[in-house]
Amino acid sequence: MDRFHLMGVFVAVAEEEGFAGAARRLKLSPPAVTRAVAALEENLGVRLLNRTTRYVRVTEAGARYLDDARRILAAVAEAEDAAAGGNAEPRGLIRLTAPVLFGRLYVMPAVLDFLRQHPLVEVSAQLRDNVVNLMEEGLDAAVRIGPLPDSSLRAVRVGEVRRLVCAAPDYLARHGAPAAPEDLREHTVIASTAASASLEWKFGADGERRVRVRPRLTVSGNDVAIDAAQGGFGLIRAMSYQVAEALAAGKLERVLTSYESAPLPIHIVHAESRYGSTRMRRFIDFLAERLRADPRLTG
Repeated sequence: MDRFHLMGVFVAVAEEEGFAGAARRLKLSPPAVTRAVAALEENLGVRLLNRTTRYVRVTEAGARYLDDARRILAAVAEAEDAAAGGNAEPRGLIRLTAPVLFGRLYVMPAVLDFLRQHPLVEVSAQLRDNVVNLMEEGLDAAVRIGPLPDSSLRAVRVGEVRRLVCAAPDYLARHGAPAAPEDLREHTVIASTAASASLEWKFGADGERRVRVRPRLTVSGNDVAIDAAQGGFGLIRAMSYQVAEALAAGKLERVLTSYESAPLPIHIVHAESRYGSTRMRRFIDFLAERLRADPRLTG
C-alpha cells in the first residue's frame, strides 16, 4: 500500500482513538483500516498502537511516529497545494480550537459562512476553555485570548477584550454600585470556574490592585453565571464579549469602570509552515477579517 495512505490511516486511528471512528472519518471499512495499520506496523517492525476491547492508544514509539507523520502529511499536502497555485479551490480538513463561549458567539458563525463558500473544505472545531498544544493535539489553528507565550507559532492579532464587573439594574437599585474594588467584599458575588479558579480579582492597568472575593454562588459555566447576574442575584466579572449583548440590551450595567485592567489581546495562532496551504491562508484571512470587523472586539 502507499506509504502516505498508511500514515494517514494511522493518524486517523490515533486521533479518533479507535478503528471504527477512523473508518467513518476516512470513509473506509473497518477491516481496511485494520489492514492498513497492520501493514504499517509490519513495514516499520514496531508496534504503534496498544489495542484492547475498550480503547486504542498509541505506544511510546507510536507517539513519536504520530508527530512525524502529522508533519510529513501536512508538508506533502501543502506542497501539492502550493504547486496547484494560489487560485486553486481550498480543500481538505481544518482542525480548530477556540474558547467555548467565544467560539459559539464569534468563531462558529464565521466558520459556517466559510464552509458555505468553500464546499470542498471540512472543519473540525473543538470549543474548549483550556489552552491546548496544537502539535500534540493535531490542530491547525486556535483562537486565544490573553498574552501569548513565546513559541514557534505564528499569531495574527484580531481584536481585544476587557474584564468587566457588572450587575443587573435591579441589583444595583437595591444594593448600590461598588465605588472601589474593596467594596466587593460587601456585595453578593457570582463566580465562574470556567473563567478562572482564582478568587483574587485584579484591577488597574497593571493588575496591581487585588481584591479577594468570597462568592455566594460559584458555577462551572460562564453562561450560567451571566444568567444569574441578569436575574439580579449579584455582581459578576466577565469578559466584555461575553456580556456585550446584555449590556447593549440594558440587562446588565458596567461598574468599577475606572479600575478596569488593561485590555487582553485576541489572536489567531497557527503552526509555522514552509508552505502556505490555500485552505489555511484563506481561512485565517477570512476569520481575521470577520473578527476585526466586529465592534464588540475592540476592547
